[in-house]
Amino acid sequence: MTNSPDILCIGSVLWDVIGRSPAVLRQGSDVPGRISRLPGGVAMNIAMALVRFGLRPSVLTAIGRDDEGSELIAACDRLGVQTGLAYRSDDLPTDRYMAVEGANGLIAAIADAHSLELAGDKILAPLLDGRLGSADAPYEGLIALDGNLTLALLEEIAVHPAFARADLRVAPASPGKAERLLPFLRHPRAVLYVNLEEAGLLCAQEFQDASGAAQALLERGAARVLVTNGGEMAAEGSGQAILTARPPKVLVTRVTGAGDTFMAAHIAAEHAGTTGAKALNRALSAAATYVSGEVPA
Repeated sequence: MTNSPDILCIGSVLWDVIGRSPAVLRQGSDVPGRISRLPGGVAMNIAMALVRFGLRPSVLTAIGRDDEGSELIAACDRLGVQTGLAYRSDDLPTDRYMAVEGANGLIAAIADAHSLELAGDKILAPLLDGRLGSADAPYEGLIALDGNLTLALLEEIAVHPAFARADLRVAPASPGKAERLLPFLRHPRAVLYVNLEEAGLLCAQEFQDASGAAQALLERGAARVLVTNGGEMAAEGSGQAILTARPPKVLVTRVTGAGDTFMAAHIAAEHAGTTGAKALNRALSAAATYVSGEVPA
């Protein structure tokens, strides 16, 4: 089928409500700025970026049958993200994320992904009932998985035979959910995409640079990791070596979604046959372009 997806993005698809101001913010700041509502969530951010890089993503997620859910489905369709396999709930509302950003970065954020958590393994049905795969005929393609799923569901995915042949690309939804990735720390087919803080939480220690974090994750059993550190050096670690690269210097105008763009760009580069340092540099350049505001949100 020409409409079959190149990759499945499993996790949060919701409405992002983001307030941005050019001012430096502190607790209690009340400043002028812009407030936007856009399709978001880690899985959706990755999917939207994958579309920009020429891939056909499909999301496995929970979206309510409320008005906000219908609007979100329509928005996904316009953006080229397939939603036909998403679980539509009659009684769970569509999830939302709210963030405030200033000139000094992300000030605060709240992710309301309770519907996704309550839906549980219902969102995985296409991978279990034969539409995409089953325990006897596992799905063999790319899967981008985000840490907004519950720890119990992530633990199930890590050992379920239906995922035994998938190319798993895994990222936490935020540092607060980084430890949910522990079931994939020693997974032989998982590639972990984390930032420096998230790497520290997975290893229960602090790191000064991405290279040291990548090395520590490998020593803890990770098969392959990519560690970013904002505008500082990033690292990719595997059994062969640790590669490092520095992202281009740009004026940062936004931060929400930067890590998702990096992950999507790296996946797209490897899907096209680019590997190693070239794929890492391509992903860093894409993320830098995104945070500079040159790519529409």
